[in-house]
Amino acid sequence: MIPFSPPRIDERTIAEVTAALRSGWITTGPRTKDFEKRLAAYCDVGTVIALNSWTNAAELVLRWFGIGPGDEVIVPAYTYCATANIVMHVGAKPVMVDVLDDFTIDPAAVRRAITPHTKCIIPVDIGGLPANVPEIMRIAEEARLVFAPTPTSNAQLQLGRPLVLSDAAHSFGATINGRKVGAQADITGFSFHAVKNLTTAEGGALALNMPAPFDNAALYKHFNTMSLHGQNKDALAKTQAGAWRYDVEFAGWKCNMTDLQAAIGIVELERYDTETQPRRKAICDRYSAAFAGDERFLVPDFEQDGRVGSYHLFMLRVARATEDQRDAIIAAIAKSEVSVNVHFIPMPMLTVYKNLGYRIADYPNTYKQYSREISLPVYFDLSDAQVDQVVAAVKEAVGENIQ
Repeated sequence: MIPFSPPRIDERTIAEVTAALRSGWITTGPRTKDFEKRLAAYCDVGTVIALNSWTNAAELVLRWFGIGPGDEVIVPAYTYCATANIVMHVGAKPVMVDVLDDFTIDPAAVRRAITPHTKCIIPVDIGGLPANVPEIMRIAEEARLVFAPTPTSNAQLQLGRPLVLSDAAHSFGATINGRKVGAQADITGFSFHAVKNLTTAEGGALALNMPAPFDNAALYKHFNTMSLHGQNKDALAKTQAGAWRYDVEFAGWKCNMTDLQAAIGIVELERYDTETQPRRKAICDRYSAAFAGDERFLVPDFEQDGRVGSYHLFMLRVARATEDQRDAIIAAIAKSEVSVNVHFIPMPMLTVYKNLGYRIADYPNTYKQYSREISLPVYFDLSDAQVDQVVAAVKEAVGENIQ
């Protein structure tokens, strides 16, 4: 059986986690702080904070920015539910918009959706390809006059426009106009879940890139406090001689990263550009070569308009498939002992959002892309022979189900 996306766990990973266990630091400690510095250097930003998931990290941002009931946050209809769930968690309204053919948020649709209630825009990178974040930043700047009468927090007053929180859960290591993702939006959230290109088992991070007059180092301290129940010293700080005393400044949350997670991340980051990414690119290139000449298929874009993806997913589309045919194709592929997936069921098709009045008919391109999409296996240990086996299984399944 060819699995879909197992993590890379080898002796180097095991040795680093073992060293962390033997060090006595299994919660947030020196490895987490080291990992944060390495991430910041890699992304070419001044400050990164590592946390326990993209979801909690991004929700902290919304709470810090003062977003709540009566506010709107623009999100693409085509993304995992976490992107909108965090908006619901703070009591605000997710305003869904359609996507482009490359699966990323449509900037023109974002511009049309701006209202005086718009407090944040969350562009989402899909399959590793970054959204057009520079254009979204320009749209946010254009919204200053609309935004001006409505700030409800000091952070909103200082920024004077909607916040751009980039959902880069899929795109760590991707670039926009030659710079690593993380250096474009106000704040960028990464995911290090087990299936991601760079994993810490579970985990996430925020790249802080707020403009003046914001102090990103001070913002790091604030998010660190937010992630520890509002306690103003983490475990590492309290180990300094005589530094046991602490305060709790507000009722915070609990979402810090541990050194066990960071140990995995450090190994993964050290070999990311030299081993992980070249192999993932080679796999995707092999798929592209196999499917590109066949009119039954549409291969994904990994480079477009100055955006270069991270090769997180190979999101193949069966050109003339209906949703039912696509599902039948997936069932047939499974009989060949190949695991594939679909990214994602659009949010307006999920019960929670249907019950709130969202309708997939309002997002025609989202449905068009979803209904014919099949994600193929991409992971470091996938061999060329296995890639060829996947290709053969897909082509056979399509031949059986689409005449």
